[in-house]
Amino acid sequence: MASAIFTSLICRQQRLLTLTRSPVATQLYTRLASTSVQQQQQQSQNKPTDLQQLKNLKVEYQDGIAVVLFNQENSKVNTLSRGMMDEFVPLFNHLQNDDKVKGIVVMSAKPGSFIAGADINMLESAKNRDELYKISRHGQDVMNQIEQSKKPIVAAIFGSCLGGGFEVALACHYRIAMNDKRTGFGVPEVKLGLLPGAGGTQRLVQKLSLPDALDVILTGKEIKAKKAKSMGLVDAIVEPIGPGLHPVEEKNINYLRSVAVQKA
Repeated sequence: MASAIFTSLICRQQRLLTLTRSPVATQLYTRLASTSVQQQQQQSQNKPTDLQQLKNLKVEYQDGIAVVLFNQENSKVNTLSRGMMDEFVPLFNHLQNDDKVKGIVVMSAKPGSFIAGADINMLESAKNRDELYKISRHGQDVMNQIEQSKKPIVAAIFGSCLGGGFEVALACHYRIAMNDKRTGFGVPEVKLGLLPGAGGTQRLVQKLSLPDALDVILTGKEIKAKKAKSMGLVDAIVEPIGPGLHPVEEKNINYLRSVAVQKA
């Protein structure tokens, strides 16, 4: 059974959406988001969800909670690549329709890297504005699916959570961060002459005051875990565990995972 804290969070989120938009804008936003999600679901219905063939994602189950692990192949860090997003959509729909799954945790299998940002090669490969628009639209559809999930989704963050990775975390219903020097939040796209294209600008304004949101978006600065918690970007902080019989990073990932599963 999903934790009561998520019921409260989802209700609070819905109230916030209503308060921060006019009635007409709210209806339009809801209609567009719902249409995009429905289109994504229809497009993925014919795609078989063979969990054994996933290359960038891995799913494990613990106490009725699906733990989705970001693990981009042939890379030391995770990026929000086309391959990862294409795998996420059918996997997400599979988990949504699995009655045995009561909640979802998303986290990284790579120590020190939640998701370091969008795949720059994917952006550079776009030949024109229409292709860039499609990439942005696809990213927005994925984030809307996360945000509108009928099951609570917890982001368990250990390491860099930047750009598209931060947008993934913002779309989740609850965020837990490991208090590690490598854990940082931000949207550094502005340093490349870009702005967040998958809904991050809208969700930051919902989480922060307008001046604080603009400061994060326009400076591209990185925010450490404790500061993110004090700003309201993170809901809970997990302190790292010291040395022991097992490697420290392995212990910390498992500890963060156990806390996230309890929240879900």
